[in-house]
Amino acid sequence: MASDLHQLTLPGAMLRRGFWLYVWKITGPSGTALYVGRTGDNSSPHASAPYTRMGQHLGSAKTQNALRRHLETRGWTDFDSLTFDLFSHGPIYPEVDHDGADRSTLMARHMPLRDQVGAMEKLLCDGLRVAGYDVMNTVNCKWTLDTVGTEKWEIAKAAFRKEFPEL
Repeated sequence: MASDLHQLTLPGAMLRRGFWLYVWKITGPSGTALYVGRTGDNSSPHASAPYTRMGQHLGSAKTQNALRRHLETRGWTDFDSLTFDLFSHGPIYPEVDHDGADRSTLMARHMPLRDQVGAMEKLLCDGLRVAGYDVMNTVNCKWTLDTVGTEKWEIAKAAFRKEFPEL
């Protein structure tokens, strides 16, 4: 393998913790596929930045590398032949303030925001698939949007339409 110089330009805002929606667009010799996700943990009161999730998705930790596993399932294991684009929108909500409150209090603050963004993640994933995009993953979620979440979803959807106009 020959060495080469590569460049990744990262907007500083992608370092901000909070609740984000994101879409990976992976292009390779056999086509293009999407992976839809969100930040905002299910099991802890944390909401990381998209930049943090970016490395985790392609890393080796089995509990964090869902994108890598989807690529491997498709046989897309020659990463040198792939191009990865990450589109993220947010933070839709800020991460809850970790002000020294106990875990149960933090989770009580975190869960309503997580649930709203989880519902948006499902709408984004399903919407892209219905629009004809090849989406690798499925989002299983029964959470529903409240009035504020619906407004925020419309803003997020408009943002993603810039790259995915069929959405």
